[in-house]
Amino acid sequence: MSAPVLLEMRSITKTFPGVKALAEVNLVVNEGEIHAICGENGAGKSTLMKVLSGVYPHGDYSGDIFYRGEEVRFGDIRASEHAGIVIIHQELALVPGMSITENVFLGNEPRKRGAIDWKAAQRRVVELMKQVGLKEDPDTLIKDIGVGKQQLIEIAKAFAKDVKLLILDEPTAALNEADSRHLLDLLREFKRQGITSIIISHKLNEIEAIADSITILRDGRTIETLDIKADGVNEDRIVRGMVGRELGSRFPDYTPNIGEVFFEVRDWTVRHPISTERLVCKGSSFNVRRGEVVGFAGLMGAGRTELAMSLFGRSYGVWLGGQVFKDGKEIHLRSVSDAIANGLAYVSEDRKAVGLNLLDDIKTSIVAAKPAKVAKRGVVDKVAEHKVAEQYRKDLRIKTPTVDEGVAKLSGGNQQKVVLAKWMFTDPDLLILDEPTRGIDVGAKFEIYGIIHRLAEQGRGVVVISSELPELIGLCDRIYTVFEGNITGEVARADADPELLMKQMTTTKKLSVS
Repeated sequence: MSAPVLLEMRSITKTFPGVKALAEVNLVVNEGEIHAICGENGAGKSTLMKVLSGVYPHGDYSGDIFYRGEEVRFGDIRASEHAGIVIIHQELALVPGMSITENVFLGNEPRKRGAIDWKAAQRRVVELMKQVGLKEDPDTLIKDIGVGKQQLIEIAKAFAKDVKLLILDEPTAALNEADSRHLLDLLREFKRQGITSIIISHKLNEIEAIADSITILRDGRTIETLDIKADGVNEDRIVRGMVGRELGSRFPDYTPNIGEVFFEVRDWTVRHPISTERLVCKGSSFNVRRGEVVGFAGLMGAGRTELAMSLFGRSYGVWLGGQVFKDGKEIHLRSVSDAIANGLAYVSEDRKAVGLNLLDDIKTSIVAAKPAKVAKRGVVDKVAEHKVAEQYRKDLRIKTPTVDEGVAKLSGGNQQKVVLAKWMFTDPDLLILDEPTRGIDVGAKFEIYGIIHRLAEQGRGVVVISSELPELIGLCDRIYTVFEGNITGEVARADADPELLMKQMTTTKKLSVS
């Protein structure tokens, strides 16, 4: 006997200026199941969930929503939360400078005789953290705990609101493998408790492992809903529904043309910016050849991002020593301006907080790293700026009606293309990409891999930092491994496999450089 229907969304249509984000979308979720929603970036997944949760209130869309057998018309997010529907967005809604207790009850504080009862709040927070498998001091500040624990705090907040339907948008995108496993186990436990979950994710292996059913969206429309077990759903079947075709390979066909070493780092040593006794880079040495894609593999906290940022104009930590050579000559990268002038570019792992100014439009964002290239007498030439942006829009296939559109309105994959365009505009010799495909779909990943290959074909060097080992193995010509600030291994593409990389990612033995 099938479970009763908890949620039904009928013919949901949502339009933004110039774009129909949702067109007659239907969704049925049964009580007590884990229901996945998949689709390429821009397919309408997050928009549909914002309609459901009242972020886009009734009247801003057309169509009907039925919840627990009754039609609902949520005017705001508080109304949906009152009904037991809680959404956890990809960008966590936590205040870094406030404690765990303050964040969990923000705007919903328990009161006693008209005043906030912090003792009761702390007792309740301890209970809520226990439900999500977290043991922390309730007074701990959010900024002092890792992103995996922050995700659990968000779920604890949901439990504080008596959640019946939990919506998670890309919950594991920024988590390491261990934290991801813990979160998925938690969802299974919630299911046993009778809580229904909707999960949006681009990690198709996780969807296959945890979901009971899946709804696939494409271009703002419902394509199909599948029962994972009954329909024998696997990753390839999901991809076919998402992109409308078989994707024979996750990586484009590519034959590298690798030249001589042109970029070399020797004995690079950097101290943590706050913990003066801790080294984040411990005498790191590596090189990059022209036309080569070089990967950096490591567990979260291994020091890959710290190495990249410290090289890019000492953007992180305190430099203690080491040399950088380009085309055989030593260069000094004391500032970001120095790095750009010497042909380096760095695409941050956090495109929204660091890579883009979400208040800017696309054309302004693309020329932001080197506006002098489109300036006359110190003033940006708007015609030239528009021409450059339009060319990148076509070359990188950025989906937008106009380059005057705000970058905040773009999907994650298209935002990432804008960040790539921004740094390609500086004409770099070495492009460092930190988690370049995090939180974007399989189709957009394929396009970004193609862009990386085109950059290498132009004789540039590309460094890719990624937490996804299959991505590094499929994309890179050579892979370095990092553990606790040490470069511990160097593996050629032909020899690379997950087991070997993981072994070198967890060894304290430092790679010897001849």
